[in-house]
Parts: sequence; structure tokens; C-alpha cells
Amino acid sequence: MPRPTERPEWVRARRRAIGEQIRAARLHANLTQEAVALRAGIDRAGYVRVERGQVAATIDSLILIADAIGVPLADLVR
Repeated sequence: MPRPTERPEWVRARRRAIGEQIRAARLHANLTQEAVALRAGIDRAGYVRVERGQVAATIDSLILIADAIGVPLADLVR
């Protein structure tokens, strides 16, 4: 079975930028990573990987994270 190809750098950079937006929104809301993960119903390690831009979050995860932080989804992906 062929190995999945690595995403282009611009895609990884955009993923990191989204993670930075999530982190900024979380800090503005004065929430910990643990609190957001609990509110979103996802494990903390998975949340941390999304915030660091290490993994591609599903749209469902982004919706849950936005709701947990209390911001519109659009604020996280601008």
C-alpha cells in the first residue's frame, strides 16, 4: 500500500496559523488547554496537537473547540 504523501508546506503553515488562532482565542477567554478539551469532549493530547498545528483537525473538532472557547468558528480559521 502506498504511503500517504506529505502535505505541501503552505498547507502545514496554514494549519499552524489556525492552531495559533485557537491558542489566542483560548488565552483571551482565560481557559486552559485542559478546560477546552473537557468542554469540547476531546482528549487533551489531541487538543494540544490541534493547537500546535501538528494534526489536521476535522471540521467537527473545530466546531467543538470553537463552542468550548465561546467564539464563532470563523474566528479560528480566518
